[in-house]
Amino acid sequence: MNAAQFRQAKLVAVGISELGVTANADESLITYSLGSCAGVSLMDPVTGTGGMIHCMLPLSSNDPERARQVPAMYVDTGLVQLLQRMFEAGVERKHILCKVAGCGAPADSDGVFKIGERNYTVLKKVLWKNNIVIKGECIGGNRPKTMLLELASGKTFVRIDNEWVEL
Repeated sequence: MNAAQFRQAKLVAVGISELGVTANADESLITYSLGSCAGVSLMDPVTGTGGMIHCMLPLSSNDPERARQVPAMYVDTGLVQLLQRMFEAGVERKHILCKVAGCGAPADSDGVFKIGERNYTVLKKVLWKNNIVIKGECIGGNRPKTMLLELASGKTFVRIDNEWVEL
C-alpha cells in the first residue's frame, strides 16, 4: 500500500484524546503518532459506520475531573464513549470489527512506566466486557504508528515508517 491509494477519500483526523464516528463512505478516519497511546478502529460493515479513538492513558481514576472534561483521553472512559456513539448511530454490537494499534513503548526503553502495556490491558478488558473481539492489531514496539480506517472498503491500515499494512 502507498499513501496515494488513500487520497480518493477525505481524510478526517482524529487527534490525541479525540474520537470520531462517521458513516460517510467518502471519508477515511486517520490518527497519527500512536506510540504508547491506544488507537482503536471500529467498523460495522452492515451500516457502513466506522469509528476511531486515540487514547493517551489507561485509567480515568487517576484524574476523574479531567476524564469528565476529556473522556477520550483515557481508555476506560473513551472507549465506552466511542461504543455509545456507535450504538447511537445504529450499529449493532455483533457486527463490529475491531482493530487496534499503538500501545508501544517509544520513550520507555527501560520499561518503567509501561503505559502502552497498561493501555492495551485496559482496552482488552473494556472490549471483553462489551463482548467485542479484536480482529487485527499492530501493537508494541518503539516506532510510532499511523492508523487509517477507510470507510468505503471498511478496511483498517497501519503505517510504520513508510509502509502501510492492512490489519
